[in-house]
Amino acid sequence: MDFSKLLFSFLLSQTLLPLLLAMTAAQNSNLFREYIGAQGRAVEFTDVPIYPNIDFHFILAFAIDYTTSTSPSPTDGQFSSFWDTASLTPSDVTSIKRNHGNVKVALSLGGSSVADTIPATFHPASVDSWVGNAVSSLTTLIKRYNLDGIDINYEHFIIGANQDMFAECIGQLLTTLKRNKVIEFSSIAMYDDEPLQSYYRALWSNYSQLIDYVNFEFYAYPAGTMVSQFLGYYETQRTNYRGGKVLASFISDGSKGLTPANGFFDACKTLQKQGKLPGIFVWSADDSKSNGFQYEKTAQSLLSMSTETPSPSAPNQSSHGYSNAMKHWWPIWSFVALVAAVV
Repeated sequence: MDFSKLLFSFLLSQTLLPLLLAMTAAQNSNLFREYIGAQGRAVEFTDVPIYPNIDFHFILAFAIDYTTSTSPSPTDGQFSSFWDTASLTPSDVTSIKRNHGNVKVALSLGGSSVADTIPATFHPASVDSWVGNAVSSLTTLIKRYNLDGIDINYEHFIIGANQDMFAECIGQLLTTLKRNKVIEFSSIAMYDDEPLQSYYRALWSNYSQLIDYVNFEFYAYPAGTMVSQFLGYYETQRTNYRGGKVLASFISDGSKGLTPANGFFDACKTLQKQGKLPGIFVWSADDSKSNGFQYEKTAQSLLSMSTETPSPSAPNQSSHGYSNAMKHWWPIWSFVALVAAVV
């Protein structure tokens, strides 16, 4: 091999390796998210330990487009608060954000049931009517509570609302709320089930650019899940939501999935070493209150070791990181291209 080819190979390896390492590290972040308020256990924001070097998202569970009567019925996108509003008030949101500059608060839509009575079903009359009602009612709720984002968490769908209709309703909702600067970020939440995932894959296929985080419910896998199984499940869901920030997750009552006691944090450390841990979320603060939030502390301690510098609260960090890396290495790329041309 002549000198010019050796020089080209050396320069190429010296250029590609740091760039690829930088892009891999950018997949880690210090984002921690926790659902709160769904189970009526009087848990408050101030009960939960908040580490200062963590990007912390509380997620109010849930806002549902059903009436609040004793016999709830669907309202075609007109959302009401179904979380513990006595313990989690607008002034509580303002206070926790004022006292902790690293905290943001989001609102989750849907969930499994309406006040533990009937399934919380996605039930639009039409795309236009649902989107119009949802934009109006959610804008009011979000501004009243000084919220920062929303989470899409529907699990049940009427027969007439197929995957395309769901994707259009949610996609148009996110488009409008972001365009109007009502929200900073959005996430979707689901578990490994068909046809459930088909709805979210349709949404992801058409509107992934509007979705900042994927709260995949790994705790819905069977009790007794092992670390190796969890890592396999994680890779599968990273493929399903390719390019997305798929967060690892556990349920704090330890009833399902890979539990903290059985190796969840070992799995997270493996993902972190591989540059594949964009964050962790927990279901839920209501359950964790009884055990003193011990696993929240462990999760935040682990995430504080993240190698990512930028805040993951800013949408589309991975694409920004890639752009910055390309900008930084562009002069070297140009030189390598010149050498290649000479060769």
